[in-house]
Amino acid sequence: MKGSDSTTFLGLKESDSGPWDIVILQIPLEMTSSYGEGTQHGPKACIEASSQVELHDPILSEELPCGAMIHTAEPWTSDAPSLREQLDSIREYVRAWVVGDQFPLALGGEHGILLPIVESLSDHHLLSNLSELTIIQVDAHADLRDELNGERFSHGTVIRRALDLGVGKVIQIGVRAFSLEEEVLMESEERVQTWFAKDLLAVSDGNSEWKRMISSLAEITGPVWLTFDVDGLDGSLVPSTGTPVPGGLSHWGSVEVIERLFSSEKCELIGADINEIVPGTEGNLTQFSAALIATKIVSCYIANSLNGKGE
Repeated sequence: MKGSDSTTFLGLKESDSGPWDIVILQIPLEMTSSYGEGTQHGPKACIEASSQVELHDPILSEELPCGAMIHTAEPWTSDAPSLREQLDSIREYVRAWVVGDQFPLALGGEHGILLPIVESLSDHHLLSNLSELTIIQVDAHADLRDELNGERFSHGTVIRRALDLGVGKVIQIGVRAFSLEEEVLMESEERVQTWFAKDLLAVSDGNSEWKRMISSLAEITGPVWLTFDVDGLDGSLVPSTGTPVPGGLSHWGSVEVIERLFSSEKCELIGADINEIVPGTEGNLTQFSAALIATKIVSCYIANSLNGKGE
């Protein structure tokens, strides 16, 4: 039921106890921002913006929550002095939520939140080891550097660190800003498949590359984690994120990616994160764009549950 509470996802009233189908996690990590700052305020701003999102999605027969139990967890917090200790604290925070008992959706915070999440996924009941996991990465940046500004656990290295953990496959969508070091790795690392924005969104070829990418999502097998950096969207949709980049995905392109992933018969999304949310000082578009993406993910998960997939 919709309420006026801006501290719960979609402003929904919650029961006092579970079991819950979906948990919304808030991880306001900010320690390695390399340009614009403010990700520590992103999760809260996204939750507040979600209270203004419409509860109707045409893929559902009823308005959200459509019978699902959605829980907005207390935000993560830590005063640990080092980045690695902060990441360890996040790992403990998410551990209970990412083993498969409910669908976790994490809101961040720097993209570095993904690393402790992946570390915790080793306990997921669908995974015997991380080589069985596919990460779908919507992002303007490759995040494949070995270090950024001297830090190996920076937001700009998180996908490289996930590969170090043994993740089996990373599929990047919308990448358009990367270093030579990252380009070499994208070309040489067989576990990385990159769909570049310049090819996906070219206007001269009838979007044939976009159609190829969308079709390929249906061939992914096994457990999948979706990591959605909001700067994967075109910069006009997320103007206050730390590094907005022109030439990114549209809102409807992102919706198509999410719906196609959830509709696949061969893979199962076991969770998602939306990161690099920075609230705007001259408008609410960035956090509202993030809230729309979060709502689409939740709607698709509920639609799948109603259809019996993933149970």
